[in-house]
Amino acid sequence: MRVLMISKACLVGAYQRKLEEMATCPDLQLTVAVPATWRDERGTIRLERSHTRGYDLVVEPLAFNGSFHLHYYPQIGRRIAQVQPDLVHIDEEPYNLATWHALRQARRHGARSLFFSWQNLRRRYPWPFSYFERQVLRHADGAIAGNREGLLVWRAKGYTGPIQVIPQFGVDPQEFSPAPLAGAGSNHTQPFVVGYAGRLVVEKGVDLLLRAVAQLPAGVHVHVVGAGPERARLERLSRQLGLAGRIQWTSLIPSAQMPAMLASFGCLVLPSRSQPNWKEQFGRVLIEAMACGVPVVGSTCGELPNVIESAGRLFPEGDVQALAVHLRELWQEPDRRAELAALGRARVLAHYTQRQVAEATIGVYHDLLRH
Repeated sequence: MRVLMISKACLVGAYQRKLEEMATCPDLQLTVAVPATWRDERGTIRLERSHTRGYDLVVEPLAFNGSFHLHYYPQIGRRIAQVQPDLVHIDEEPYNLATWHALRQARRHGARSLFFSWQNLRRRYPWPFSYFERQVLRHADGAIAGNREGLLVWRAKGYTGPIQVIPQFGVDPQEFSPAPLAGAGSNHTQPFVVGYAGRLVVEKGVDLLLRAVAQLPAGVHVHVVGAGPERARLERLSRQLGLAGRIQWTSLIPSAQMPAMLASFGCLVLPSRSQPNWKEQFGRVLIEAMACGVPVVGSTCGELPNVIESAGRLFPEGDVQALAVHLRELWQEPDRRAELAALGRARVLAHYTQRQVAEATIGVYHDLLRH
């Protein structure tokens, strides 16, 4: 079984661990095509070669780098002809040019095709994206949705082929594991560090986190890890709230450093808020923190309640007071932190390891090629 996966997400070294797990399948010959870089609101993300055993990781030229909808791989047809895959796994939304173009090339060379989608809103797109979407939904042999609502969206839009709900990536529980002194601020002699890691954009609700922390005593600090267009506004807000001496800012870091960063937090918060054209699709940093034995707090936005369930704390999106209550509880009650830390790691081990995601994905491949 020869599979070509096309994935800009696999630039990230930690995500490549799933590919190594997939490559242990004895009947799978896996080639993964990635661009050399990808640009988004955080800046330029460069290829990390962290986990490359057992499969071929190849760099493919990319056109319109940084355009989520219009980027594509102009020479992917040559790569398909070279690899001669039985299946092309296009790790992109069905309304993107990259997906439509790669699917056409796959069909031209007699390969089956599969797309991946995080989209959990039933959105209508203008031409040509509406055309790309219709063609992909009509001709794709299979699909993977990263969340439960995504499956419902594509069924409602008329996709009738096989589709399964599988997260795009899991976590490596050995790499993301509790540190010996995990949970900075386990007593009141040190600051209790509330962490956030992700994009600095309006929909992630980092301003809500800052307002909640500002309501708590000086012993509660906040560490914001990430980059994005909201950075300057958030810095101004932190000064207005009197957090200047209680906040730390860290820009993008290599994925290999993320486990240690997460393990330094007393808890991790993902305070996402819904927008007219977006709601939280998964919140991967939650399962990374949970694997590290760090208690998590998330809003009720999108998929977050399904990811956390009873292994963390949830608050109504946009409710600063409710978030502050959860943070105060975690700061004041180390036994409760320890309980949630254990529940979180157990949930990851039960549902969200890279091996589990890899095995489920290979199961989709076998099903598609069996029929």
